[in-house]
Amino acid sequence: MSEKTRRIALLGLLAALCFGLSYIELMLPALPVGVPGIKAGLANICVVAALYLLGAREAAAVNLIRIALNWLLFGSFSGLLYSLAGGALSFAAMLLLKKSGAFSPIGVSALGGAAHNIGQICVAALLTGTPALVFYLPALLIFGTAAGALNGLIFTAIQSRLKPRGKKP
Repeated sequence: MSEKTRRIALLGLLAALCFGLSYIELMLPALPVGVPGIKAGLANICVVAALYLLGAREAAAVNLIRIALNWLLFGSFSGLLYSLAGGALSFAAMLLLKKSGAFSPIGVSALGGAAHNIGQICVAALLTGTPALVFYLPALLIFGTAAGALNGLIFTAIQSRLKPRGKKP
């Protein structure tokens, strides 16, 4: 299999897995912590995988495919705005942190989770005209960072299995 074919196949697999994990997360009940919008962000594992295994352009594509498919099949226009803001800010933060070389995938994913929550709370404050929603931010940052770290840990644990192991006869 050529390198280009392998990369395209991996991109497709990560995009499909990303969408599947998003769907599974939609089916899970909300965490009973008293703060709306707290999720595990499981699909971010695929975005982090694409970032580390394929590159920034491919990771952005996986992220946008997930957002678009979720919106088309399950979402609303306001949900699209939340996803785009959270996804864009999270991706930008993860890309900068990865390029810095100062963070492991766990740190990159953890801070991406926090950035995702910042993007979403900003959109919520704008859409509702309620700047007081910013008071949710500390709790969201705690849970977003923890979920991001867990997702980064999961990626780190499976990373060696996603890398090519040489040509097969």
